[in-house]
Amino acid sequence: MATLRVNVIHKILRERIEQCNRKVGIENISRVVQVGDGIARIIDLSEIMSGELVEFAEGTRGIALNLESKNVGIVLMGNGLMIQEGSFIPVSEAYLGRVINALAKPIDGRGEIVA
Repeated sequence: MATLRVNVIHKILRERIEQCNRKVGIENISRVVQVGDGIARIIDLSEIMSGELVEFAEGTRGIALNLESKNVGIVLMGNGLMIQEGSFIPVSEAYLGRVINALAKPIDGRGEIVA
């Protein structure tokens, strides 16, 4: 059985990592159609899953709980006073590979998450 040396493994891993093409960008943008009583109704957010965290453009976070065919109900974790009808929600893959706490704050020491 052949053994691999550490420098060979390191070279192979480095080559594979460099071949990865990770683009982080906005996938789609959704729009707020209604806000009230700590709930925001969003349209054009078809790929969201129940329990997924959402961050609005002004910084308020929420949790998607009510998935309907035409809109998504998001429970706001904050006062949401700056969220208005017509506001946009940028959607990105910036959270992939990151370690976050329950409020979607990064705890992996790699800086803020820009979405």
